[in-house]
Amino acid sequence: MRPRSYTRQLLGLVGWFLFVYATATIGAVASIQAVSFYLQLTRPAWAPPAWAFGPVWTALYALMAMAAWLVWRSPGRSRGALTLFVIQLAANALWSWLFFVWHIGAYAFIEVLLVVLIVATLAEFWRVSRLAAALLLPYLAWVLFAAMLTWSVWRNNPGFLG
Repeated sequence: MRPRSYTRQLLGLVGWFLFVYATATIGAVASIQAVSFYLQLTRPAWAPPAWAFGPVWTALYALMAMAAWLVWRSPGRSRGALTLFVIQLAANALWSWLFFVWHIGAYAFIEVLLVVLIVATLAEFWRVSRLAAALLLPYLAWVLFAAMLTWSVWRNNPGFLG
């Protein structure tokens, strides 16, 4: 396979950033009232402040876009790896709708099976680019933390999260 030109690689990077942040925007639309809703909930003492989520997710989405780009640009890239990436990204966006809009805590927690999709994506990325896989590690760690937080908040707020 012939190496891609600098221009094509740069366009690919921009494309992956646009794709990842467009998908993030779908989740963000569901989070417009998230701060006020989050502040109404009984949260564990270890829960981060509401303002922390935006910067954390912004950084994680940047790492995710770079990871996808590294796999995309690799001569040995795997279509399966990128397909898994897109699926887990869609599942990620769905979580905000389940939790913040539809207030379905049980489904939001179950949807944190996103962890399985992330691990599968990470494993596929590892086969193509170890750097790409490493860039997904902070995302995996945050989603594991979010799973614990979702569980705790759901269990402590049956009136809000059905």
